Amino acid sequence: MTYEEYLDEVTTLITEKYNLSDAAAIKLVVKAQDAEFFVAHDENDALRNLDRAHQDAKTIYLSSQKK
Repeated sequence: MTYEEYLDEVTTLITEKYNLSDAAAIKLVVKAQDAEFFVAHDENDALRNLDRAHQDAKTIYLSSQKK
């Protein structure tokens, strides 16, 4: 999947798995992007898969809860 599709997938998973609104999930993904969380994904398309999207959604969500 493309980088943009991957970000969309992670956002969707956050809304579905953690019962957040679209706006809240988008905010988390944008914040992760700003922190360069997805740099490796942009450079390596092998990292953009559904299994990794589930892992990243969990990591991003849990990270947001620690603050």
